[in-house]
This record gives sequence, C-alpha cells and structure tokens, in this order.
Amino acid sequence: MAHAANHQWYHTSSHGTVLIQIAANPDSTIREIADALSLTRRSVWGIIGDLRQRGMLNVRKNGRRHHYTVNLDAPFLHPSVTGYTLGDVMGGFARR
Repeated sequence: MAHAANHQWYHTSSHGTVLIQIAANPDSTIREIADALSLTRRSVWGIIGDLRQRGMLNVRKNGRRHHYTVNLDAPFLHPSVTGYTLGDVMGGFARR
C-alpha cells in the first residue's frame, strides 16, 4: 500500500489555487499566476473568466495590464460549506 507522503496532492481545485494566488499576490499577471501554479496561461485565463462570471474576482484594466482582486464578499462555493464568504475562508491570504 502506497503512503500519502509519496504522492503530491492538494486541498483545493485549480479554481481555488488561482483565487489564493491572486489574494496573496494581487498584482500578478496571467503569466506569473500560471508559472506559480504550473498551469498553462490559457487554463488560467479560462479559470479567471469562470471566477469573474461568478462574481469572485474584480478586474480593472490599467493600460494593457489587467489587475485582479478577490471579491471577499462573494460566497464560498462548495456544497458542504454554506453561509461562508471568500473573506471568511481566504481573508488571511488577502491580508498577507
């Protein structure tokens, strides 16, 4: 039987890790997010689109650059956890 220590696994989905990355590093570019999370830029762009559509990310454009911030008032979406906001769950990352 293989031990969990022999395998790398995570507590969150790609959507969750992108949110955490943006909360902790709000000035990150798509490329920086992709590199930090070992995802493709295309995947990150799609995830950001999903998160924007759900009201979890705010985006402002300054010249050619997009700046992303997590909407900490948005609901935390998981069927087993209701009544919490992203701020309740991720506030520590954003305050770092």
